[in-house]
Amino acid sequence: MLGAERRAVATRAPDLAGLTPGRTGNLSVRRDDRFAVTPTGVAYDRIDAADVPVVSVEGEQVAGDTAPSSETPMHSAVYREFDAGAIVHTHSPWASTLAILHEPIPPVHYMLALAGTTVPVADYATYGTAELAANAVEAMEEADAEACLLANHGLLVTGEDADSALETAVNVEYTARIYCQAKAFGDPVELSREEMAAVAEKFEGYGQDEE
Repeated sequence: MLGAERRAVATRAPDLAGLTPGRTGNLSVRRDDRFAVTPTGVAYDRIDAADVPVVSVEGEQVAGDTAPSSETPMHSAVYREFDAGAIVHTHSPWASTLAILHEPIPPVHYMLALAGTTVPVADYATYGTAELAANAVEAMEEADAEACLLANHGLLVTGEDADSALETAVNVEYTARIYCQAKAFGDPVELSREEMAAVAEKFEGYGQDEE
């Protein structure tokens, strides 16, 4: 069940190590009304595709011998509300710094257009709860964003697939870092909503065509 998605989770999970400490991040990849998600408490480089749990968008585990991530309720809620193909959750340091400050990431760099114009902050709730899941969904809906900071917690990012979700997570973390650095020297200058929309449109055609 969901063989390709389970392999994608197992293959790309080690990339979380560069974004989040220990085993605190998680990754899921969706097909239709089910998704493969990293198992809870397992080192990223020890995740085997056959053991990657499969969960329905309603939150029921339907395959896999290991328990799914403790943040599965948040993944389920996001998949029910958004047409996302993958989700990445990290505790990356610079995004988490702004999450602790309850400060959104404004459009100070065009690469943030991968996630939207602004990355909002979702209200705090205990990790792994339905309340946190609802807060994340609400924050992204209100900001029309594909990512959000989780107050006093970390970062949540969506994408078309595992590759795009991880790329966006890296770019959000980068923008969070340079925003914090810029604030240490002065007042960061934001790009306009129109410019961010123009960049987002350019991104849609970016890269090499595959034959």
